[in-house]
Amino acid sequence: MEFKHKSILFDECMEALSPERGGIYVDCTAGGGGHSFGIASRLPEGSRLICLDRDDDALAACTKRLEPYADRVTLVKTEFSSIGAALDSLGIDSIDGVMWDLGVSSYQLDEAERGFSYMNDAPLDMRMDRSATLDAAFVVNNYTEGELRRIISAYGEEKFAGKIAAAIVKKRSVKPIETTLELADVIKGAMPAAAKYKEAQHPAKRTFQAIRIEVNRELDVIRPSIEEAVRRLRPGGRAAVITFHSLEDRITKQTMASLAEGCTCPPEFPVCVCGNKPKVRLLTKKPILPTDGEIEENPRARSAKLRVCEKL
Repeated sequence: MEFKHKSILFDECMEALSPERGGIYVDCTAGGGGHSFGIASRLPEGSRLICLDRDDDALAACTKRLEPYADRVTLVKTEFSSIGAALDSLGIDSIDGVMWDLGVSSYQLDEAERGFSYMNDAPLDMRMDRSATLDAAFVVNNYTEGELRRIISAYGEEKFAGKIAAAIVKKRSVKPIETTLELADVIKGAMPAAAKYKEAQHPAKRTFQAIRIEVNRELDVIRPSIEEAVRRLRPGGRAAVITFHSLEDRITKQTMASLAEGCTCPPEFPVCVCGNKPKVRLLTKKPILPTDGEIEENPRARSAKLRVCEKL
């Protein structure tokens, strides 16, 4: 299958990063290369783009798409939490811009065999890096009922997490749950009828999201990655993050806010003793949202939010 990915908030992201200024830029989630192509095509001669991704299919597609700019692009297979190590391996200390397009890509959802989608039958997988050992089948068939309830509630924000976890454990006691549609059926069967039909979204959406986040440890790496990238930014350099659900956005918002915060001493202290100074300036106190036109063209853009900060 061809790696197709519609780059969401593309124009807004290019405007925020302004790669025309030149320097060294990093796309921490290269995917199929949509945003990377936009950055590379705008970079002046002598500038450089570093593309990170842990998905081999994504790296192959990105390499092909960026062939016209191969002289200024370096691709590295790694998760974005290792941005510091990746830059060190390339002998790069400072950067001028960095971006993240978080979550699962359109290709990963649409490629049935990857096991991300509850709409197509496939082995339970959900690994962004297919060389990783932990997959969705292990989570579903080996986590305790309490562990399943915790991740479905915390990562899926699913109010029926307890019922769903219990149903999964009951089903797998008869035989392992092996495919995406098997799991989706168990989830649907565990939910009250009214809940299944009240909402427009598929009843398995939140649970699949939760399991995917657990398999790929998606939330744990957001804050340290942003903090390390900001540490590397030169003054005036910008960091842009696109999120797709409230958990990602909350972490991104809180991380940027903490980096923009100055003195944290109690108000009653006559002078500052903490020495903390703001590291960034927030350029988006409220996130940038996709236009109605973009949502109509690409419904997956509906929940996207873009937050941007600038290094002081």
